[in-house]
Amino acid sequence: QLQLVESGGGEVPPGGSLNLSCVASGKTADIYSMAWYRQTPGKQRELVAPINRDRYINYPGSARGRFTISTDIAWNTVYLLMDSLRPEDTAVYYCHAQRVTVVATCNYWGQGTQLTVYT
Repeated sequence: QLQLVESGGGEVPPGGSLNLSCVASGKTADIYSMAWYRQTPGKQRELVAPINRDRYINYPGSARGRFTISTDIAWNTVYLLMDSLRPEDTAVYYCHAQRVTVVATCNYWGQGTQLTVYT
C-alpha cells in the first residue's frame, strides 16, 4: 500500500509562485511514476505534469513553461513548482502515484490541496 499526502496549497495573487509537495509513505520502492493532476468543480480531473523513473517529464497543457515537476532522490516526495500563476490555475491539486510490481500495477491518490489564484 501507499499513502500520499499533499501540502503547500494556498492563496496567491496572479503572477505569484507556489510550491506543492506530496509525501509518499508505505511501499515507495515500487513507485514507477508520480504526477500532479488538478480539478475544478464540474470538470474532469486534468493531468498537469507526470514524471517517471525513466526521467520522462511532460507538461501537456498550460503548465508548460510555468510549472516544474521534480522528485527527491528516493522518490518519496514529488514537488510541483508553479510560477506565473493565473486565475485559471485555481483548482484542487492532487498527487498521483503508480506502483508497478510483477503481479500488479496500482494507482494511488492523495486527498488534494487547494490552490486559489485570486484577482
